[in-house]
Amino acid sequence: MAPPRHSTGLPQLDEMLGGGLLPGTLTVVVGATGIGKTQLGLQFANAGLSAEGRRGIIFDVSARGDPQNHADYARKMFDWPLTTARTNHRPVLTDIFDAEHQVGECLHVFDYQGRRVSRSQLDADQWHQWQAELNARLGLTVAFFYGNFVRGVRRCVIDGVEPVDRPGDSIQMDLFEYVYHQILRKESDWVARDLFRQQYRAHAESVAQHRYDCSDIVCMLLCTSHAVTLDEVIDRPLDEGDALSGANTIIYLGKVRDGTRVGRALYVGKHRGSWCSEEIRPYRIGAEGLELEGAG
Repeated sequence: MAPPRHSTGLPQLDEMLGGGLLPGTLTVVVGATGIGKTQLGLQFANAGLSAEGRRGIIFDVSARGDPQNHADYARKMFDWPLTTARTNHRPVLTDIFDAEHQVGECLHVFDYQGRRVSRSQLDADQWHQWQAELNARLGLTVAFFYGNFVRGVRRCVIDGVEPVDRPGDSIQMDLFEYVYHQILRKESDWVARDLFRQQYRAHAESVAQHRYDCSDIVCMLLCTSHAVTLDEVIDRPLDEGDALSGANTIIYLGKVRDGTRVGRALYVGKHRGSWCSEEIRPYRIGAEGLELEGAG
């Protein structure tokens, strides 16, 4: 029997994907600023409440001066009081397994704004400073994901990835690669070892009692593109190491022209292991996020 799919939160998009997203996979959503990526990510996260009993989590890697407004969107779209993880202190590891302890549903890992994230725009000292600050945040990052996964969360949204000329230039993509391979796709016992380190043996019994299956976790990565129109977004060439090249599913969002009207549309450019529709589907952004137009 095929494993159950994860709903995107849009029934019509689920139909386009042959029933939804496959468990244990990466979905990348690509589009320009303001096209609806964050709303789609929140729809996907919110769908976890009915599917798994827990909403998904938001990991915000944005570093410039334009916040993603996750809490405001969540409240307006779903009356969801999105809780924010604290970034001004080290995680208290003794609280990780305490069901009453609030881990937070959203973590803005870089709690400052206005810093560039492209290596080509930084000198060597600035780049090393970025890497040092990133390394200092890894413990907080592991605690955020692990603490939510042991509580039953099975979907995560990574938002705020800015466009760069080459994937290797982005500190944000460096962080994503670490999160994806060293947290999301690693067995829970090994994630716990990375988190607790020399304190692991003291917590080994609790770790065993809170094991989860990493193959159940679905990640949606939201990437901003320079291109605005859907045709341009779809035609964007892939570079070696690009997140799109390793994704199971790619959903493109962009502007389209229909006579004298400019609207929005999406296209599923890739969906490994399953049938998917090849339609280009117009959508609008309503009170609860993306709403697809036209017949399914």
